[in-house]
Amino acid sequence: MTCNFLFKVRGIEEKMTMTSIEPEKECSTLPCDNLMGANNMEKKLAEFKCDTNEALCLKLIRFPEDVDDDGTTFHPEYSHQIFGDDEVAFGYKGLQIQLFYTAGSLTTLYKIKYSSKVTDTFDSVEPDNIDGKIREIVPAGFTCNTDDFITLLEKEANFRPFGTLMHTYTVHNEEAGELTYQIHKADLSCTGFREYHERLQTFLMWFIETASFIDPDDDRWDFFLVFEKYNKDGETLYATIGYMTVYNYYAYPDKTRPRVSQMLILPPFQGEGHGAQLLEAVHTFYSNIPKVQDITAEDPSESYVKLRDYVLVKLCQGLSSFAGDKLHQGLSAEMVEEAQMKLKINKKHARRVYEILRLRVTDMSDEEKSRAYCLAVKKRLFGPYRKNQRERTKMTKCLRLEEVASHLGQLDTQMQHEELEKSYQVVLGDYRRIIERLAAQA
Repeated sequence: MTCNFLFKVRGIEEKMTMTSIEPEKECSTLPCDNLMGANNMEKKLAEFKCDTNEALCLKLIRFPEDVDDDGTTFHPEYSHQIFGDDEVAFGYKGLQIQLFYTAGSLTTLYKIKYSSKVTDTFDSVEPDNIDGKIREIVPAGFTCNTDDFITLLEKEANFRPFGTLMHTYTVHNEEAGELTYQIHKADLSCTGFREYHERLQTFLMWFIETASFIDPDDDRWDFFLVFEKYNKDGETLYATIGYMTVYNYYAYPDKTRPRVSQMLILPPFQGEGHGAQLLEAVHTFYSNIPKVQDITAEDPSESYVKLRDYVLVKLCQGLSSFAGDKLHQGLSAEMVEEAQMKLKINKKHARRVYEILRLRVTDMSDEEKSRAYCLAVKKRLFGPYRKNQRERTKMTKCLRLEEVASHLGQLDTQMQHEELEKSYQVVLGDYRRIIERLAAQA
């Protein structure tokens, strides 16, 4: 619709241009009138534009009263994959797209509401097809009737987590006390899981910027699910908290390399430690499989890298090779080997673990020790820049913030030192936060 509207404005502009070449005596006020009319129309049409991140209302429903409780609503972080880069829907005022899910099975209520539609004012202007866009990602089987949804909600007592129970943990909540959570491993052979996963993965589009749906027919996928146990009218029910998908790649000659593809803790439960519990449980699971070479992640975000650092440090701090008296001697082959053999951690990740643990035992107020630590970290940060330009160009696609390889090689020596110091300070801040978190959990 935006294109059509712009075309109309351009049409007026073209008319103005043609009028401007007429003899002066033929000029009239028509072009100005047209321009004012175009501006007025633009303002009126702009009233029918809605921010889709605000318009989309998500809920995880446990009790019937949650349906009308605005306090249970949360909104997407992203909607560009459905509504375009500007994340705007045209043609409605007061637009509200409701996607309400039962807390466990994720049975879906889908409704569209609005106070007025552009066709109420402009006969020749068509609104965006919101319904068509939503139906592209929401699988069949949803209801558009609230009463029917409430009836389906009553059947949640029959829902049970899919797959095999791997891990149970508790989290203290100031209002509810000790809450119990379970992590299950599932696959597509579980009855009803395929349909459940189709509903679950719709959340990816709203909370992972470059998300895409996976091919569920490939049996190399593993699924790990987090559920909360809660009580309703004396019965134990389960609510979906988050999940992770892992793809098992082949590693020559006879190994596999599990790669984390997607990981999401649903927004109402973020910041409670569920991500760390899930990643640690998954890492422990694969560490006990002899044929696993190491565990990686596909295009990890900065937040995922920080979470992984925390989990790997937590796991490695008990290894003998990472004992405090050995850390000041530098990263050793023994550290790399033990991390790989016992925890399936590759050398790159083992080095980050070493740097964090070494920082924890380093007196940074001691100038000599502080300088030695700084040089050890900067040596890693600067290493990629000493390679030839061809290799450097390839690496720019995957290097992280602290490596700043895309332009560092073109800077003079002073600028390189400044950028390197800036990167070092970013890393140092990240490492200290991980150490503080470990201390808080001790």
